[in-house]
Amino acid sequence: MPFALDPEGDLPLARRVTRALRLAVLSGQLKPRTRLPSTRALAAELSVSRNTVLDAYAQLLSEGYFEARRGSGTFVATSLSQLGPEGRSIDQKKSSPASSSASALSARGRALLAIKTSVVDDVGSAFCPGIPALDPELLDSWTRVSIRRRRSCSKELLNYADSAGYGPLREAIAAYLGPARGVMCTADQVLITGGTQQALDMSARLLLDPGQAFWFEEPGYLAARAALVAAGAVPVPVPVDDEGLRVDVGWKRAGRARVAYVSPSHQYPLGVTMSVSRRLRLLEWATKTDAWILEDDYDSEFRYEGAPLPALRSLDRADRVIYVGTFSKVLFPALRLGYVIVPESLVDAFRKQALISGLGAVRLEQAALADFFEQGHYARHIRRMRKVYAERRRAFADLLRDRIGAKLELQGTTAGLHVSARLTDGADDRALGRRARSRGLCLSPLSEYCFDRPMATGFVMGYGHLDRRQIARGIEILREVLAG
Repeated sequence: MPFALDPEGDLPLARRVTRALRLAVLSGQLKPRTRLPSTRALAAELSVSRNTVLDAYAQLLSEGYFEARRGSGTFVATSLSQLGPEGRSIDQKKSSPASSSASALSARGRALLAIKTSVVDDVGSAFCPGIPALDPELLDSWTRVSIRRRRSCSKELLNYADSAGYGPLREAIAAYLGPARGVMCTADQVLITGGTQQALDMSARLLLDPGQAFWFEEPGYLAARAALVAAGAVPVPVPVDDEGLRVDVGWKRAGRARVAYVSPSHQYPLGVTMSVSRRLRLLEWATKTDAWILEDDYDSEFRYEGAPLPALRSLDRADRVIYVGTFSKVLFPALRLGYVIVPESLVDAFRKQALISGLGAVRLEQAALADFFEQGHYARHIRRMRKVYAERRRAFADLLRDRIGAKLELQGTTAGLHVSARLTDGADDRALGRRARSRGLCLSPLSEYCFDRPMATGFVMGYGHLDRRQIARGIEILREVLAG
């Protein structure tokens, strides 16, 4: 036989013999129509029991590599002669180089590889934006509710279900959004998603054709831009100032754009709030041009000066706003649950897209979250964390002012879990960000959130997941980094 059995293999002996014979066939060492030795002779040659070889032969007969001829013995299958060497190489340890390269992808796949989706990936480090506090009281109440839900799980909950999501959770969200965000909707308009990203991906597939333009905040949230670009749409950067999106600039640059993506309550990454006049102007544009507005309301629950502002959708009288929310910032990111509120005219299309995309895979978590709402845990958690985050925001701003001084100018401190900090001397934020990462600090360069030439340099800094001691330590490292 043209092979030797690997004496150090981890597999059971019969499987090692099977694998060795299979590889001998696939590599061409054993050619089609070759007569194999008897099981007794091969067992003696390999110093294994005959039953081991019998098992290997039986397995390869069932897989089609061997064929038995009555009175003649066992042969390598004749049908394999129709395949060239490439066709017999599927069981090799290493795949063809081309199979792992970009050339093996479709044009859309190659485009996806080139899309930037994030500025930093060191999640959990000091000042990494977008990370909520993993509150012990939340974890305790969520664990109790989740366990109770699983113990009382019904057969219906384990079966196939409505692709729009778990009904009681959709009802709870619709009931919550009215008083909390001014968003009036029915449960039928609510679809549960696997977070903001999935909601944006669905919206892009349904609302944008390849080559169509969409407005995008400049600077803006990269992962959202990526979802729309992945659909083949063309981003049109529209600058953001202290009042939010410059609607007048967007109208001049691409008045017939199909979609506008905005985060009006707490713009990402600058943290500014869109003024009422800009909101009304944006709605006017969408109504006149038959365009759609994607409103990303990712952390509006946490506002520290006055009550949370009503959502942009609360002003919408022409049904042009698709409202996207998430539980990742309010509860915890691993929950991977969000929702999208769609106009009645789009409900059927979004439901069909949800069915095709296979949404609703975490139905037990959806049921537990519905219980979390019903039992009052959700509202209590928001009230508690609003106080916690307000204290951390205050500590962050005070320590930064005391230790850093005028080198950084804070913006967007009235809401959310992050702030933007502008470098007043215009220093290279990317170089400083790399230096900070070598010290274990996560500083997201503000310039990397821009599509065009950056308007300013600075950092996007999260503080929600840090206590006062961690904030103080991070700011001390930041002071040393800025000092060179």
